[in-house]
Amino acid sequence: MKIHIRGGRLVDPAQDIDAPTDVFIAAGKVVALGTAPDGFHANRVVDARGQVVAPGLIDLCARLREPGQEYRATLESEMAAAVAGGVTSLACPPDTDPVLDEPGLVEMLKHRARMLNLAHVYPHGALTVGLKGERLTEMGELTDAGCIAFSQANSSVDNSQVLFRAMQYAATFGYTVWLQPTDPHLAAGGVAHDGEIAARLGLVGIPVLAETLAIGRLLQLARSTGCKLHLTRISSRAGLMLIDQARLDGMQVSCDVAIHALHLCDVDIGYFDPQCRTVPPLRAQFDREALRAALADGRIDALCSDHTPVDDDAKQVPFAEAEPGTTGLELLLPLTLAWAREMQLPLSLALARITSDAARVLGLDAGHLRVGSAADVCIFDPEAPLRITRESLRSQGKNTPWLGREVLGRVSATLVSGQVVYEAPAAR
Repeated sequence: MKIHIRGGRLVDPAQDIDAPTDVFIAAGKVVALGTAPDGFHANRVVDARGQVVAPGLIDLCARLREPGQEYRATLESEMAAAVAGGVTSLACPPDTDPVLDEPGLVEMLKHRARMLNLAHVYPHGALTVGLKGERLTEMGELTDAGCIAFSQANSSVDNSQVLFRAMQYAATFGYTVWLQPTDPHLAAGGVAHDGEIAARLGLVGIPVLAETLAIGRLLQLARSTGCKLHLTRISSRAGLMLIDQARLDGMQVSCDVAIHALHLCDVDIGYFDPQCRTVPPLRAQFDREALRAALADGRIDALCSDHTPVDDDAKQVPFAEAEPGTTGLELLLPLTLAWAREMQLPLSLALARITSDAARVLGLDAGHLRVGSAADVCIFDPEAPLRITRESLRSQGKNTPWLGREVLGRVSATLVSGQVVYEAPAAR
């Protein structure tokens, strides 16, 4: 299939391109930018006039709920949600049921994803068996099966000796360890940020110390072992300061932030809105502002959706009993654009955080449209309104604080490996 994407504004942060540029695709690859190569005859022309043509988005954390949690979501529903949101590559954490701690489970997931022929899926293998923090997994075998990093998802490793050995092993073979920094003992029983809002609502709080204490421990272990460490879903200004200092000391540590943490804070819990229960919890307003600024200046490397589809029964309960998580694959682009507009940042910088920067964190040759690269493309209108409703969300999870709200940034088409895998329905 030969495709000519015509008349669009190409924004490719990796190549420092932001200009009207046609894109030519053949055999799943980008074959030319600007001018068609000799003898090129398109089978299909995609009209992108008035729209942005960008590399396909890359999401660092999206739960697909398979295997074992199909009552919450299916691979089909979440992959459809991904491409509807312009996401062409995504990393999924290992907290499925059973946990992704066996090569056969990883191979099955990769095979199912390939058969659907939608977005590229990059699983994280479990760092410890069953995510229990007791025994190390066979990281080499999991890597051979297709895992690109190792994680505990939202679980921790209490035993420092086990974590030390895991990091030693990962460092020996060049594996990256992804950890969400939370001290489980300080966070035990907590459901919201430990502050004035939680106190007023009578909710058990999770102090910022739960994050900073965990970050300090993980940095010490990574420094001692030489392990490549990625801290995921940072939530506090104090946590950022520890990471900043570690980098000043010469450590190579990366981090990301969840998109909802850039727009929401503990005040948004309102009157016990269960859609605002997340892990880590929504922090104070000054934490949110610190996260927004750090993402803008590059101290936070990239964004993730932290996509966590939850069934209605798990959310239609009192706040403290609600299952944490929000659906985010289809909102990653418009909420990133909203952050950039509010911060008065250029579009190229905003897209970098969910394309080339995200690819760098994952260690992928992706997130760009260089000639010869895979033709993973997102075409969108940054000013087109999109109302978020249960019906508009393709994800099986309808759990988002943005239900009923209108956002700007509508994907019109998504290409994966040179194939059009999503086209927006025509406006009525």
